[in-house]
Amino acid sequence: MKMAANLKLLSFLIPCAFLVPVLITMAPDLKEAWNSEALQNMKTVFIGIFLEAAPFLLMGVLLSSLMQWFVSEEMVRKLTPKNPIGGVLVAGLLGIIFPICECGMIPVVRRLMHKGMPAYIAVTFILSGPVVNPIVFTATLLAFPSHPEITIARMGLAFAVAASIGMLVYVFVRRNPLRLPKVAVTEVKTHPGFKMAQPHAHANAHDHNHVKNWRSFFIHAGDEFVDMSKYLVIGALITACIQTFISRSDLISLGNGPVASYVFMMGFAYVLSLCSTSDAFVASAFSHTFALGPLVSFLVLGPMLDFKSTLMLLSTFRTRFVISLSLAIITLVFAGSWLINLLV
Repeated sequence: MKMAANLKLLSFLIPCAFLVPVLITMAPDLKEAWNSEALQNMKTVFIGIFLEAAPFLLMGVLLSSLMQWFVSEEMVRKLTPKNPIGGVLVAGLLGIIFPICECGMIPVVRRLMHKGMPAYIAVTFILSGPVVNPIVFTATLLAFPSHPEITIARMGLAFAVAASIGMLVYVFVRRNPLRLPKVAVTEVKTHPGFKMAQPHAHANAHDHNHVKNWRSFFIHAGDEFVDMSKYLVIGALITACIQTFISRSDLISLGNGPVASYVFMMGFAYVLSLCSTSDAFVASAFSHTFALGPLVSFLVLGPMLDFKSTLMLLSTFRTRFVISLSLAIITLVFAGSWLINLLV
């Protein structure tokens, strides 16, 4: 038990290591910042973050519930490529067909894993889907109209990082990383919504059962939305506090230097917790301050790993797995964006 508690603590401390210099900088200003105007700004930012992410979370939960009722385990097994390389490549491009934001991706993938999807394919889809999709591609082009290389670098690096981590999971992860045990189909079908359906000899029996099944669908979706949204609320609240009480000028001053600029932009992406459909417009504000590499690191890391998604990952996967996944994402994004900055 003590080991599990220590691992859970580390899962928060590792990504938040980016914030240490920020907290040192903001310490003298905490008392002054804590005023009514700042609190109003914090509430506004919090509501904005939540309203931006909630529709995508709801979309993901509804899609997850549809998969629960209409996608069988046998279907998932048939559609899953047997070759691991083919599976990773297909998963890396699934976002083109299912353009789901990172907030809605986790409930969908959790349901698919319960149906039998291998962990390495699921992780690849979680990491690539929020970036490698037509909506994010178009948004990035519009944010950087005169720099198409940023869009190409973002898509390419996101796919490369997701595929690499997917192969690492295939090679090294031998046990199911899900925190909860597999949900049996019989267990799901004993949902209270199903228990209410009684056999009838009349012609309307089928319609009656059909209504009850759809009622169970919405009950299941509502339960999952509440379960996942509490982590979104916590992440949005902490992110709003950081955005309100730390000035952008102080943050930028921490990003001077060839390595510090990457650390700053990656940490900034983590704490801002922006949706992947809008983060490119925030990054464009730094286009005259930072080089290509730090900008790409911001655009790739944020959709893969931010504060609110870390909480959602911890609610879905084992703590040790989330720690390893976070370290792999940070390392590969840093190395890839640094290499892009050298080559382009």
